Amino acid sequence: MRHKVAGYKLGRNTAHRRSLLRNLVTSVIIEERIETTVPKAKAARPIVEKMITLGKRGDLAARRLAGAYLMTDEALVKLFDTVGPRFGDRNGGYTRIIRTGWNKGDGADKAFLELLGSEKVLDEKREKRAEARAKKAEATRKAMEEETKQAEAESAAEAQGGETADGEKKE
Repeated sequence: MRHKVAGYKLGRNTAHRRSLLRNLVTSVIIEERIETTVPKAKAARPIVEKMITLGKRGDLAARRLAGAYLMTDEALVKLFDTVGPRFGDRNGGYTRIIRTGWNKGDGADKAFLELLGSEKVLDEKREKRAEARAKKAEATRKAMEEETKQAEAESAAEAQGGETADGEKKE
């Protein structure tokens, strides 16, 4: 019987499970939204909430505890500078799990694990991506126009004098 046995094993040994959860928690803090399987999201959720609580505390001991768990300094800085203060007046419940669908290969349930209030950040990221995509499309369009103008000029020069744009005569 599994009385009082807490946590998820996730089909992994202890070291693999620990590194998996550390990576998930770090990714949630940096990206504010990740897509994973439902059991992994449920296993990572309490750890993410503990990290945010440490971020709210903000003292040196909390920073060292969070730094020992998180994988990157970028995540640590973001936790204490933006995420922690954002939830300053809230007592728990910093994350949400939204079920999305299934994996194509094995049919595993997928879910988003996201921080509350991350909609603004995700919309900003989406807008930046759209702007970058538009700039790239504009640059590609200009390059194509220049290329066609150059090709038209070369064909016109060949038709008039039999010379290419480089000034060489064609035989």
